Order: sequence, then C-alpha cells, then structure tokens
Amino acid sequence: MKIFVSTVPFADVDPRPREVLREVGAELVVNPLNRKLTESDLDALIGDYEILIAGTESISESVLEKAKRLKLIVRVGIGLDSVDLRAARKRDILVSYTPDAPSPAVAELTIGLMIDLLRSTHVSNLRMHKGEWYRYFGRRLSEVIIGVIGAGRIGSRVIKHLRGFNCRQILVNDIDTQISLPYDPTCTLERTTKEQIYQEAEVISLHVPLTPKTRSLISEKELGQMRPDALLINTSRGGIVNEQDLFEALKKQQIGGAAIDVFEQEPYTGNLSTLENCLLTAHMGSMSVDCRTQMEIEACQEAVRFIKGEPLESLVPDAEYNHG
Repeated sequence: MKIFVSTVPFADVDPRPREVLREVGAELVVNPLNRKLTESDLDALIGDYEILIAGTESISESVLEKAKRLKLIVRVGIGLDSVDLRAARKRDILVSYTPDAPSPAVAELTIGLMIDLLRSTHVSNLRMHKGEWYRYFGRRLSEVIIGVIGAGRIGSRVIKHLRGFNCRQILVNDIDTQISLPYDPTCTLERTTKEQIYQEAEVISLHVPLTPKTRSLISEKELGQMRPDALLINTSRGGIVNEQDLFEALKKQQIGGAAIDVFEQEPYTGNLSTLENCLLTAHMGSMSVDCRTQMEIEACQEAVRFIKGEPLESLVPDAEYNHG
C-alpha cells in the first residue's frame, strides 16, 4: 500500500516511525520539498497514494479531488482545522489523529512562555547580544492572576503545572461546563466567563481548537478589555488571535506583551516580528523529541491497522464533523 508523508520533520531524530511502516512492507514517500506544503504542492504530489500521514498543511476539497485512491488521512497532531472533514467523509475517506501525544510538550512550552514573558528573558537575551546590560524587574507566576481559556487535554495540563507554582488564582473558561476543576486549598480555581478573564487576568493562555466560533476569538474588542500589563499566550492555533489587531495593541502598549507559537500563515513573516514585546516561536509546541516521536509512531501504527484491516483506534469523533 502506498503512503505519502506530507508532514515535516518526520522520523528525523528517531527511526522508529519508518520501521513501523517498513515491517508491513508499505511503500513510503516522504515530503520531497522538506517544508510545509501548500495546497498546490499537495495537489501535485498526492497522486495515487492510499494513505496520507499529514501535518498542518491544508487538505482541502480541491486536494481531495486529486486524491482519487486516498482511503485514510492520519493527522500527526491534534488540530483538525486544516482538514476538510466533510469533503473527506463525502468521499469515504477515513480521518484519524493523535490527540494525546503532543499535549505534554505543548503544556510545558506554554509554562515556559509564561515565565519568559513575566521575566522579560527574551528581551534581555536580545539586548545582551547587542552588548547592552539591563536588568528587568519581573513578576512570578505565584503573584499574578492567570486565565486559561480551554481546559481540555492541554489546558488541563497547564492548570496542573500552574498549581505546582503555588499560583494564588487561576480563572478557567471552557465550553464544556461539565469539566471538573480539582480542589486545591492553596490555589483558587474559579470557573468563569471569558469576559472576566479578559478584564482581570494578568496572564491569558489560549487552549481551544480553531473553529468558525473561535476564529478571531481575540480581536480588537477583547484586547481592549484587557489590563495594560496583561500578557497573552497562544499555543493553540493560528487564526484564534487576530494578528493585525494584536500588532496594533502591542505597538500602542495597550497590553503588556504576547507570546505566539501558531500563525494564520506558516512560516510566519508578518509585522509581529518587529515588536520587542512579542515573543515568537515557530509552531514548536509539540516539538519535544519524545512527544514528536510518539505522535509519528501513533500515526504510523494507525496506518498499519488500516493496512491489516484492523479497527482504527483514533478516528476523529463525529462531533468534529459538525464544526462550521
């Protein structure tokens, strides 16, 4: 069975994902361009492959129209906004993903970005490289009000880590009102509205999927409600934060700073890179060696199940097909 791997990197630091596929004699071709593919790239490359192991590149209806033999898409990761699920279902193409594997790495990077922003370490690093010596006053996690929007796989891990820092108050918002918050006598965990988080939190961290309802969730209106010292972190999906509105808010010092790991267009080349109070990383939330390797292995194992005619373990749930 022919498999195309569009995601990069793939098995660069650990050969086990390739070995999983080699054991069943699969014919494997890995992204020959070694970069994130555009729709037109995929249109030209998808050919007669039966399985696609994909990253965040756009798998649109146009791409699927070219994939005449495609039977399975396996997303290396958790986000599904890049896949036209309805178009896939219409063509009887199964879609699977690896939702749990990236969570630990993304949660830890989120905590790191919080500390970085609070202590201005990224700015100090840049100034030191220019020969400038300046010691910044900062704040500690335990001394600020933190807002977490989205308490699913990753958001809940972020909350767990924050409790270890003896944070005095964590405000939590999630669309699922049934998600329970752990009791902790040393930390006030409060379920609340997004509006209260915008108005009161000093650090706001986003952990929601990109859907029509969350696109531009943070734009001029929401930024205008935030404290002048508020720090915004997005390690979820590009498009959830309106990048131009964020640029204007940061340029005017309407909020204190931001750390952005995900962008509407990647690789990112926009104007946020001109601002000292905006920390940018290259969609590397899941890029720890262990988590990235686990994601790739799980994706390949799912492909092997399909090849063997075994039940798939990580099919995208029906609820995901109803967004939009």
